[in-house]
Amino acid sequence: MTSQVHITEFTDPTCPWAYNAEPRRLRLTWTYGDQLSWEVRMVVLSRSSEEILARYSLEALEQAGAQIFQEHGMPVSEKPYRAVGSIDACRAVVAARHGQPGAHRRLLRELRHRFFAREAIDDPEVIARAALAAGIDPQALAGWLADPATEAELARDMALARDPLPAALALGHKLAAWDGGMRYTCPSLVFEAGGRTIAAPGFQPSESYDVAVANLAPGLKRRPPAEDAAELLDWAQANGVGPLATVEVATLMGVERDEAILRLEAAGAHLEPLGADGFWSRV
Repeated sequence: MTSQVHITEFTDPTCPWAYNAEPRRLRLTWTYGDQLSWEVRMVVLSRSSEEILARYSLEALEQAGAQIFQEHGMPVSEKPYRAVGSIDACRAVVAARHGQPGAHRRLLRELRHRFFAREAIDDPEVIARAALAAGIDPQALAGWLADPATEAELARDMALARDPLPAALALGHKLAAWDGGMRYTCPSLVFEAGGRTIAAPGFQPSESYDVAVANLAPGLKRRPPAEDAAELLDWAQANGVGPLATVEVATLMGVERDEAILRLEAAGAHLEPLGADGFWSRV
């Protein structure tokens, strides 16, 4: 099926808001499937740990992150927060995007999981392990990273992220300031269809995305929430998503967290712990 709505996603593997928006992104994918096409653009929130710590204290970052995770439920390590620049991980995603199209989304997710497990995703060895888990040959990734086209494409991503649409600029509270003006926060989605565009900058409820799709393509078929936990986990594996967090399962099934756990356990799913929660799979 030819996609009818194109979505550009501006994101970064170190952003807690983008990480906690994964259930909502996956709900879009589950609901509309290949009626949507996706383009992932990397914002690059930071170039180094020093850049982060020049703007924020570790205590402030810890407190802000704790509140986000408490409210939205994605799993996070109980280890202390560590400041890690995101540019190297973002560059790896861009390299995979042109070197092995399709695998870059899984790599982004692997890097994101590792960051919130408190791994240093600016470490080449950590990036290589994430690549391997995403089905990418680390040596091939190293070759793509050395290609000048990768650096040029990363610069383009950063420029696009720092040039929000007029509709997004009208929602300044959903953007962030930089030396040259305003940029998209993570995650920001831009929906396009039939020559029309709708911007949904920053962290948004699922209903905002539903409204955007309905306005651009009201005839799209909607898949109902998943009913079978095993089927859902198989779908996630087959579509390059990988293991699902409890809150992601709950969102895709349209049930409360406790009910999701019961259904996962009944399906014989395996939980890989992370902090007080973790990620579920059939393996």
